[in-house]
Amino acid sequence: MIHVLVDADACPVKEEIYKVSFRHAVQVTIVSNSPMRVPAHELVSSVVVGTAFDAADDWIAGRADADTVCITADILLADRCLKAGAAVIAPNGKPFTDNSIGAAIAMRAIMSDLRANGDAVGGPPPFSKSDRSRFLSALDETLVRLKRKR
Repeated sequence: MIHVLVDADACPVKEEIYKVSFRHAVQVTIVSNSPMRVPAHELVSSVVVGTAFDAADDWIAGRADADTVCITADILLADRCLKAGAAVIAPNGKPFTDNSIGAAIAMRAIMSDLRANGDAVGGPPPFSKSDRSRFLSALDETLVRLKRKR
């Protein structure tokens, strides 16, 4: 069964995930470090993993497989999910793929080194309406593709 796993603590597109998942009748699990309000719907469940470092990432990566869509902005979690065979989409709608993850990890390491050396580096651009629209489209396309494979 196709399942959407959401790294939910800082996810700005939870409502969009529900909308698309309900349309496709796909199970959604919201994974967070603290309790979150979720719709009272048979397709939605919530898991609170606690505050241990990477607890949500470990929970998600441990359940990701070829029938899973993972929603995360965390590059290292995306890599783990891809290695498990899952489809991975960032909240801005950009998919993580086997071809793109290496460059994303390298850029993350470079930015981390720059910050550690005291260099002022900007963060990601503000979340926009076009990001939200791109996400809706990417999730819908991914779910359609997974359904066809089954």
